[in-house]
Amino acid sequence: MRDSASRLAYRGRTASIGFAQGPFVRVDAGANGERVAGTLVDEALALRSAIDTASRQIAELAAIAGGEAAQILEFQVALLEDEDLVSAILAAIGEGEPADAAWRAVLDEQIADYNSAPDEYLKARSSDLADLRDRVLNILRGGGGHALRIPSGAVVCADDLPPSRFLEIDWSDGGGLALLRGSPTSHVAMLARARGIPMVVQLGAVPAGSTALLDGEGATLELDPSIEQIGLFEKRREIHRKSRASARAILRRPAASWRGDRIKLLINIQRVEDLDYPDAQYADGVGLMRTEFLLSERGLPDEETQFQVYDQVLRWAERRPVTIRTFDAGGDKPVPGFTPDGEANPFLGVRGLRLCLARPEIFAVQLRALARAAVRGNLKVMFPMVTSAHEVEAARKLFADIVQDLQGKGTAAMLPDLGIMVEVPAAALSIASFKSAFFSIGSNDLAQYVLACDRSNGALAPLVDPLHPAVLELITRTAEHGRRAGIPVSLCGDMASDPRCIPALLDCGLRELSVNVSALAQIKQTIDRLGSGGGT
Repeated sequence: MRDSASRLAYRGRTASIGFAQGPFVRVDAGANGERVAGTLVDEALALRSAIDTASRQIAELAAIAGGEAAQILEFQVALLEDEDLVSAILAAIGEGEPADAAWRAVLDEQIADYNSAPDEYLKARSSDLADLRDRVLNILRGGGGHALRIPSGAVVCADDLPPSRFLEIDWSDGGGLALLRGSPTSHVAMLARARGIPMVVQLGAVPAGSTALLDGEGATLELDPSIEQIGLFEKRREIHRKSRASARAILRRPAASWRGDRIKLLINIQRVEDLDYPDAQYADGVGLMRTEFLLSERGLPDEETQFQVYDQVLRWAERRPVTIRTFDAGGDKPVPGFTPDGEANPFLGVRGLRLCLARPEIFAVQLRALARAAVRGNLKVMFPMVTSAHEVEAARKLFADIVQDLQGKGTAAMLPDLGIMVEVPAAALSIASFKSAFFSIGSNDLAQYVLACDRSNGALAPLVDPLHPAVLELITRTAEHGRRAGIPVSLCGDMASDPRCIPALLDCGLRELSVNVSALAQIKQTIDRLGSGGGT
């Protein structure tokens, strides 16, 4: 939406806070260029070669990305390995179609099918298909399939941007991302926040420009700014820089407190490398370690691979607590060979703990690695996507049996504290029925299910309000039960990393928050200001 204060200023929604000033680069165009078709054999070989190249590129990106982004990229790899898809294209080539035309025709048909699906999950996959389509076309047409060359520090503008394109851009010299559509809860937004890249979404129609100012805090994009606009922008950026520096200084002070209560601040990590972030050392521990990045490689990780990763995090933490979440695959994170195919609504399907209990041969490998790691530090293990108490008891029994088996064979192992993610409304409403050592509220999915809004659907972003009274009521209910029963309760969703949500979360009774490591300083500063009677 255009800001009335300036002819070339546009306002959207904040997805990642920060400031960027630089060249304005559009990356909306798909595959371009012409190619000369060869013989039928040449065209078939060209298609196979392009698919192999694309598959290798995406697999490399998945390995670098880790976490949830890797799961999205694995979806593309799985499609490239679908022989039914490839056979249909080869058949068209056999009838005289050039490789690029045959590839586009089949992919365009699939994209149309996904776009017309009633399920929002399937609609969301259409952008992944379009990304895959354009990558292979660019390879066929001599472009190598790589992203456009982006000038250092550029403000990159696109209609939307899939994770693979974001990961191909070199953000080491800064820059920003301005999306005409998009969502602040998308995977790309999560990647931008993790890397400290300012990002604004839902800007609407934006014309061409040569330079841009992107204000992730005020959610504005200014094109070809005047000297006056640049001056005001630099003042806002300097205020932000000083605020960040002040917040980092606060990290070295004693623990945050509010109304006399100490507020524990832990961090969320998607992979071990997140612990290299300088601010991580000031955390009270790891409140959420996602383990899905272990599933991003071809095949499932063995016990020793998992044990080494868990042990590395526990050694970093020393005696601080480390909460590791068991595999949260499924939903928007399909894993070949693990998650079921063809579910009508994967978000409400076999995912999280449901999936692990359905695949005990895979789950047992992870539990063995965790049982061995438990003797090496202050480990807690939590189960995701829990609906009823009997699921937890089934997982507990499996875990206990595994510990007994390991100990019987002379292997050092123990049963760690077991807790659950409170992200299904039924779990929050029946919280007293769970025998759990701790609770961790997953506000992202909790809000999604309470509000009946797919959080990855940009069109629904205005409705996905984590501060909705219904969401806060379930958070309060869980926190109050924890206080009465003497059971620790934390929140590890995006709300914990959002300064505007902190007053409400503290009022709900939460005294433990797990935040993105890049937000640790700002959240501690926010709590300190609230505790001293200041604003956020």
